[in-house]
Parts: sequence; C-alpha cells; structure tokens
Amino acid sequence: MIMNNWFECKIETEKTLEGGATKKVTEPYLVDALNFTEAEARIIKEITPYCNGQLTVKDIRRVKYSEMFTSDAESADKWYKVKCNFITLDEKTQSEKRSATFILVKASDLRDAVQRFDEGMKGSMVDYEIHTVQETNILDVFPYDAEAKKE
Repeated sequence: MIMNNWFECKIETEKTLEGGATKKVTEPYLVDALNFTEAEARIIKEITPYCNGQLTVKDIRRVKYSEMFTSDAESADKWYKVKCNFITLDEKTQSEKRSATFILVKASDLRDAVQRFDEGMKGSMVDYEIHTVQETNILDVFPYDAEAKKE
C-alpha cells in the first residue's frame, strides 16, 4: 500500500477579471510529495502553464488524508473533507473503539459527497460512521505520477 504525503499549497497569482482588470488571488491546491521542497517544486511545475503573471508560493502545510475518492463526472467540481470514525471492538474490554480519519472526496454537492464516500467504502470490511462532511476550498489535486517522473 502506497502512503501519500499530502501538502496543501497556497499560490498567489494574478487573475484577469471580466472587465479586463487584474487582481491578485490566493488559491489552494493539494500536491503529493515527499517533503516541503518537492511540494513547492511540483506545485510550481503544475500551475505555471496556467498562470499569466508572476506566481508565488505563499504557504505550504502538511495535511493528513488517508484516502481519496475521485470522480470523472463533470458536475463533480468540489472537494469535500470527510471525517469518519472507524469502529473496532477491543477484545479485552469488549468495548467499541473509534479511530478518526480524514478522506477527501470529489463531488458536486454535499449529498453527492456522502454518496461517493459510501460507494468508496463499499468493499471495506470495517464498520464506520461519518462524523463530518465539509466543503474545502481546494481547486485541484495533483497526485504523484510515477510514469511522469520517468520522462
């Protein structure tokens, strides 16, 4: 099983508004990298082709997502952070134990996020309960691609 190291990178760039004026905006993206240095290099490489002006990495922070459920549906244009509790039974005390984990889900709205989460968990043998579902402001996610690294 491959463990991902997710970093949320906030990028400041200039956007052209409808009237032709430009405005500086800060946008968050998620990138899979080994460390902060690689995260900065990867996000600059991924975002530069889409920027007109100067690009500045304003912030990088490590975030913990144990899994990600993506979607190819055109309507799925938002990322939701799902906090769920995995429920296990402690055999010694015969009590339930809950372990919190965060999973990122790409969906069109809150209901769709819950549905996609449940679909993603279908094959799982562990009991779980959804604690919270929260829309994030993440614009795009860039997972590690071993094939692209070979080029």
